[in-house]
Amino acid sequence: MENLYTHQSANVWKTWFLMTVFFVFIIALGWLFSQAYGNSIILYVAVGVSLVMNIASYWWSDKVVIKMTGAHPAEKKEYFELFTTVENLTITAGLPMPKVYVINDPAPNAFATGRNKNHAVVAVTTGLLSILNRTELEGVIAHELSHIGNKDMLVSTVVVVLVGFISILADLFLRMAHFGGINNDRDSKAGGVLIILALIAAILAPISATLIQLAISRKREFLADSSGALLTRYPDGLASALQKIGSYSRPMARANTATAHLFISNPFGGSGKFFLKLFMTHPPVEERVRALIGSKK
Repeated sequence: MENLYTHQSANVWKTWFLMTVFFVFIIALGWLFSQAYGNSIILYVAVGVSLVMNIASYWWSDKVVIKMTGAHPAEKKEYFELFTTVENLTITAGLPMPKVYVINDPAPNAFATGRNKNHAVVAVTTGLLSILNRTELEGVIAHELSHIGNKDMLVSTVVVVLVGFISILADLFLRMAHFGGINNDRDSKAGGVLIILALIAAILAPISATLIQLAISRKREFLADSSGALLTRYPDGLASALQKIGSYSRPMARANTATAHLFISNPFGGSGKFFLKLFMTHPPVEERVRALIGSKK
């Protein structure tokens, strides 16, 4: 019988499976490109640039995200219920107290960021505070604290490094192909086929990498849902909050694709169907609610 624990275990396994697929994909792509242009030095350059950019982004992630979202520190006197909710749940979760921020926006949403549990931030919108009751707010805060406890910022950063590496590698290969940098000293049909395959891979690789990144992001949302529900021992609270949040279709004023995956719900509003679901940063609300409520039956 499925329950919150099996959902949690399944999503951890699926995340690692997708990460493994990612690494295998990169190795295969690197080998194919190195064979096509006969020079592996550019691979190391691409890896170095991607690592430096993304590690820097990870190290200062909290400051960058706060600036981009327009969040400001929440005063305990003004947001007493929010503070006590965060304090109580961090004690229960065994985490240090994160910094608490508020975003002046009528769209109900929330996010957590920070490079580790000792440098974490939890932010909520004024719209979220206005529509949720105490148990629903606890569900949302537990979800965000679960992102911190599950080290999702680390997972996200690793994935961004991999996506960045693939994109840089593919772009360099296409540029070399355009300017004649590919090793064309091949008379065999096999060599020609290899170059054609490399060109196709260079075009499709960034799209494939992005799809894997989004798939991992969605699995981490499911994982944070189940972890948050186990923290509060009341999955109905988070399920009810998700339904209220999902019913609000207008986007956030400062919605940004760079930070969209951090929020508990898609900051652009709406939901995707069928093919569009592949490009969503979040699972559909209906699936998340079903995983929470259905798990009790």
